[in-house]
Amino acid sequence: MAKKTGLFDLETNFAFYGAYHSNPINIFIHILFVWPLVFTSLMFLYFTPSIYDLSEIGLVGHHGLLLVNFGFLFTLVYALFYMCLDIKAGSLAALLCFACWVGASFVSSGLGYSLAWKVVLAAQLFCWTGQFLGHGVFEKRAPALLDNLTQAFLMAPFFVILELLEKAFGYEPYSGFHAKVKAKVAKDIKEWQEKKQKKSI
Repeated sequence: MAKKTGLFDLETNFAFYGAYHSNPINIFIHILFVWPLVFTSLMFLYFTPSIYDLSEIGLVGHHGLLLVNFGFLFTLVYALFYMCLDIKAGSLAALLCFACWVGASFVSSGLGYSLAWKVVLAAQLFCWTGQFLGHGVFEKRAPALLDNLTQAFLMAPFFVILELLEKAFGYEPYSGFHAKVKAKVAKDIKEWQEKKQKKSI
């Protein structure tokens, strides 16, 4: 199997994100808060302009519930990206993405815009605050998004999935994956610590 490069290089991407999330408590905080951020983002995106109403082709019975809008496109891009990274774990992540999209559509449709955006704002503030505290108090390193915004936002949900699959089932995308990632993470953290020491001198 040919090694993927660039944005689709799972090993490099996972190591990059892992270098900012090596503390167990910080990892646990992200496991708790990352997917709620995805869900509530999709709640807000539910109210973006619709390109197509899926009820018109009989996929749903309630008119206007599942819409092809920015929320759907957001979900599709993430789902395809994760499947390109790793077909097994990526398929699970893609399924979760679409489950979040459907669930967020139901919730937002029921709440209406005036209440939904308040729920989204409260949840986003709570989850982001928790993650920044995780970095500041436990990781003692700034979040990955400050160094690579796109990579951090794309990898965060998938990082959580892979962490859970590894811990629960010992899963790895291919043999030796976690050992290689661990070595890259250790190297990155060592370089960061050395730079930090030089700045403090």
